[in-house]
Parts: sequence; C-alpha cells; structure tokens
Amino acid sequence: MPFDLAPEHVRPLTSDETFRFGCHPGVTCFTDCCRELELALTPYDVLRLSGHLRLTPSTFLDRYALVEQTEGCPFPLVFLGMLDDGLASCPFVTAAGCRVYADRPGACRTYPLGRGAFTTPDGTRHEMHVLLGEPHCHGFNEGDQQNISTWQNNQELAIYNAINDELLPILHHPLLKDGQPPTEEEVAIFLSLYSLDTFRRQLIDGSLTPPFPITADEHQELAREDLALLRIGIRWLSHVLAKR
Repeated sequence: MPFDLAPEHVRPLTSDETFRFGCHPGVTCFTDCCRELELALTPYDVLRLSGHLRLTPSTFLDRYALVEQTEGCPFPLVFLGMLDDGLASCPFVTAAGCRVYADRPGACRTYPLGRGAFTTPDGTRHEMHVLLGEPHCHGFNEGDQQNISTWQNNQELAIYNAINDELLPILHHPLLKDGQPPTEEEVAIFLSLYSLDTFRRQLIDGSLTPPFPITADEHQELAREDLALLRIGIRWLSHVLAKR
C-alpha cells in the first residue's frame, strides 16, 4: 500500500482508538486501491500467493514479480509486477474484486492501516500503527467502529505479522544499520526465501549444506512444509550474519 500521503492524511493510531472502515463491491471506489501502487512482497506473501495459484515460488517470481535493489535497503526488494494497462493495475484484480483474496498479501490485509515493527536489543518486539486516510477512499463511510486488534483478527493478520516479524532481527541487524552491505552469500540466502522450491531442491541434492545441524525429523518436515523451510532459511541467514 502507498505511504506517500500528505501528513494530514496519515495519523498515528493507538490500540484503544477505533476507526470505521469497510470495503465491498457497493463502495464506489471499489478496487481503486488495487491500482497505481507499489506493493512490496514478503517471503510469506510469495509463499501464500504461489500456493493459491498452484505455482512454484520461482515460477510466481518469473511471472508476477520484479526484484529491485532500492537505495537505502540492504537487501533487494520484491515487488508485485503491475499490468501495463495505463492504470498500473494489480494482475489479480477483477471487476468483482481480488481473485487471490484468500491469500492476498499482508499489506492488502492491513489497509487502511499502516504497520511498523522493530525489535530492541533485548529481543522485545515493538509495533506502531497509522491510519491511512486516503481522500479518494469511501470505505471510511462504511462498516462498524473497530480497533486495531479487531481489524487484524478479521483480516487474519496474526500469521502474516508473526512470520514477517521473524525477519526483523535480520533487516535491522546492527551491521547493516551501520552501513555494511550484505555479502553475496547473504543476499543469495535472502532471495532464496522467495524461491523456496529452489532452496528445497538444493538442500535435498546437497548443493547447499546448512551451517547448523538439522535432525532427520526436520529434514522430513522441510521436504513437505514450505513454512518450515522458510523458517530454516531465516534461521540460516541469521546464523551467517552472526558469524561475521
């Protein structure tokens, strides 16, 4: 979701505050927010989207994603590729709504909220939220009053936030924050989190060897569970960074 709104359209939201919002085909701006946007995808977003479309993650990346190195970001960003239709429309939006709705990205679920999260050196996670009051959106005249917790529960955000937050110690690693760029190995491991099918194949054929022991039960789980594989990849990257 876009965050380049004028300050008067973005306001901090505390956990006990409520807001009104609803989106459905009867809203006149329905699906407008699915156009003219830059949507960065997390590894978990790609896991869910590729599964919904019955594609391997690598195939999904080839068909629907753009990988770009953005100034100020240590690792490449993966963006959803928009259609060249004059409106930069999401490839999954239709007149009836989102055709991947059950597995839509976390940013889409979070809107009209924006969420920021970070961890302190003691490992405590902190988060903050803002309300993105885009002037063109009529959804703020719809639905019931609700708070952050209610909205997150309704949008099934718990698993998205939990998995995405597991990457925070990596993205906010002191070495990277001090301006030291990631190594080629670290970038390769990071991108493998988006291409879990390739990552799994390399583990199985022995072309990649984990830097820590993996039990036989874990090997069996990694062979069939993408989420377990993603978490091993995150653990792997954390281990490599810690060894610097």
